Amino acid sequence: MKRREFITLLGGAAAWPLAARAQQGERTRRISVLSIFPEDDLESVARRAAFEQALQALGWTEGRNLRIDYRGSGNDPATIQKFVAELVALAPDVILASGNIAIAPMLRAAPTTPIVFAQVVDPVGSGFVRSMARPGHNVTGFTQFEYSLAGKWLELLKEIAPGVTRGGGS
Repeated sequence: MKRREFITLLGGAAAWPLAARAQQGERTRRISVLSIFPEDDLESVARRAAFEQALQALGWTEGRNLRIDYRGSGNDPATIQKFVAELVALAPDVILASGNIAIAPMLRAAPTTPIVFAQVVDPVGSGFVRSMARPGHNVTGFTQFEYSLAGKWLELLKEIAPGVTRGGGS
């Protein structure tokens, strides 16, 4: 074998592992989802479909480059704790948790896994985040209720129905 052929053979052999590695599929990411809605609840089914559709629009497809593990707990603390343990044991890349009752045990069980919350009332007052602007730790999320808006709601009600003089529940 000539020197030039030998060097070409060695160069090709050295590059082969790089080529093989480049042809491997992309890494599958894992999301754990803990919802306060039971899995068969119509609201839960609709939210799940919307979530997966939004992920797909961003290039994340279940079974191709994404694995999503869902658990729907209702409001039973024992069931929530069981599902928290199951989901954390799966070592997800990120966790999505909804409701105050679900986020608290999830934060304790997964102190380093990124957690995104939804439907949490007063995440700052509940101690889940330091502030809405800078949540800190491994958690961030969305809330649809901010206490400072309550006064604005009353102002809006007064504009809509100026004859209302009292407000309250039944």
